Amino acid sequence: MDEVAVASPFIEAEQSAAARIANLLSKLIFGALLALIVLAALPYGTAQPWWKALCVCGVFSISILALIENALNRGPGFKGMRLVLPLISLSLFSYLQSLPVWRVKAVEGMSSGPTWTAISADPYQTQFFAIQVLALAAVLAMLYRYAATEFRIKCLVYVTLSVAASSAIFGLLRQTTQQGSGFGLPFLEPGQGYGQFINRNHFAYLMEMAFGLGLGIALVGGVKRDRVPLYVALLLPIWTALVLSNSRGGVLAMLTQILLAALLLVKPSRSTNLKQNRVMQTSRFLRMGLVVALVLGLVLGTIWVGGDPLVKSFQSVSNELNPETQTAYSGASRNEIWRATLKMFAANPILGVGLGGYWIGITAYHDASGLVTPQEAHNDYLELLSSGGLVGFSIGLWFAISAFRRIKSALKTRTGFLRAACVGAVMGIAGVAVHSMFDFGLHILVNALVLMVLLMISTAEIPSESSRN
Repeated sequence: MDEVAVASPFIEAEQSAAARIANLLSKLIFGALLALIVLAALPYGTAQPWWKALCVCGVFSISILALIENALNRGPGFKGMRLVLPLISLSLFSYLQSLPVWRVKAVEGMSSGPTWTAISADPYQTQFFAIQVLALAAVLAMLYRYAATEFRIKCLVYVTLSVAASSAIFGLLRQTTQQGSGFGLPFLEPGQGYGQFINRNHFAYLMEMAFGLGLGIALVGGVKRDRVPLYVALLLPIWTALVLSNSRGGVLAMLTQILLAALLLVKPSRSTNLKQNRVMQTSRFLRMGLVVALVLGLVLGTIWVGGDPLVKSFQSVSNELNPETQTAYSGASRNEIWRATLKMFAANPILGVGLGGYWIGITAYHDASGLVTPQEAHNDYLELLSSGGLVGFSIGLWFAISAFRRIKSALKTRTGFLRAACVGAVMGIAGVAVHSMFDFGLHILVNALVLMVLLMISTAEIPSESSRN
């Protein structure tokens, strides 16, 4: 008994020390995740393979710390696995696509013998895709564990909005002052891309996600009156840069978000009290007036700020989608790329040509002059279908349905700022869902990371009024 009594204080001290280390690691991991979002946006929005590889290595390094913290804490494991499992499954499936599965006979005249080949048209890129998706799954799992308090959700919101606003201001400065090659980054050319992004559509993805997040929080009442100017100061350059980037998909996504915001504002509130019903009815008329003013103001402002370049950009849509108006049979229009993509899917309907292998697989089905070969399908849904086949597309549907169910549950149970953040995140996700029908901005790692943030904010189980850091 005396030995047990003596040992007990040492055990308690050891457990207390482990708890302090775990708590310190928790804060460190959360800070590292915030830093990752900031750093990923810096050089070209993580478009360069070298920076993308460094960010992925950073994710796995943070994951090691998370495993150590989880072992020290001896608490519940990682939450939110219903949304993480589809990502892990997609990563595993794409890795299997890259493995050699059958032998190909040697071509006559070549000295080498039979070789093994894989499902993927580019096994190396497919393996890299698998690693990236696994890294995104790790980020989402860590966000569920280390950002599931109201205080940390606010930190995620402010960091996301600040990164987008800084990128927007950089883009506006670059548009108005850049004269020659290089503007802080050597590969930025005048008139090419926007902000630090080489592709203006990729820049628009970041802007629309941040715009939807901030607008949703502000409209649903998640902001105190004294903080409204802060949100306006963040959203104004984001909206301006989104319009001036002249991205048709980005503007269309923003208009979708505005319509979604209008539906949320005019939705009638439930009340059993007659007096309350009258107040709610009056409030509804005021909100409808606000909706009309908001929609007209943003639409007219978009046209005024975008000017002739934006109008001409939308006027060219009919020409781009109509193959009869093409002056040269280059195969560069979305209409021709989409038709070639569907042909590729029809030839490989079950397993696809490999996630990440689209750019090589499409060459066998892209009937054009050969001057331009598409690197992406300019439609993430078609690319998933053709690259992953029905198996990969089914995993994508699994992920989307799981996210929809979690979002629906969160909207019913949350209150206050957490509900407003959920609505804002949903608006950001809705913008991405629309824009992805015309572009491929989620191929850029920083955009995919921000999407993981929005998914976590809109689906996590977070106790209300929890402000512990």
